[in-house]
Amino acid sequence: MDFLGLLRIRIRRGINLAVRDTVSSDPYCVLCCGTQKVKTRVVRGNCNPVWDEELTIYIKDLNIPITLSVYDKDTFTVDDNMGKANIDIKPLIECLKMGLECLPDGTKVDRVHPTRDNCIADESCIVWNKGKMVQDMILRLKDVECGEVEVQIEWIDIPGGKGF
Repeated sequence: MDFLGLLRIRIRRGINLAVRDTVSSDPYCVLCCGTQKVKTRVVRGNCNPVWDEELTIYIKDLNIPITLSVYDKDTFTVDDNMGKANIDIKPLIECLKMGLECLPDGTKVDRVHPTRDNCIADESCIVWNKGKMVQDMILRLKDVECGEVEVQIEWIDIPGGKGF
């Protein structure tokens, strides 16, 4: 196989997203990584949508950026941009490389703090839970007046994958 593994992204909800229609928006999320593009369903008339959807992408190169973009669905015109954020998976990968498979559930392995270089709005914890390393984060959207998206990422090893 030509890729390292899979990344499962749980897109939970949007928080205080920008208004792009008269009084609200019809938001949906698009995840892009290289040539891959996957998206959530549209939530009509809500600037605090709950998607609770799992999207999975394959990872070929840890240096290819993963971008989450939010759009407002329009019927007769081009969908409006509601901001974007990059998802940095390198802290999660570093924790996986430690080989800490024997930890009790709920063990916090690392904390990632907001910086100018990441889109994290608040401290993000990487946690060992139910045999998996997961990272919950709230991403602050760029290029927009307001809005955040709550996500969780999880690495999935695949048989025959190159690994990292």
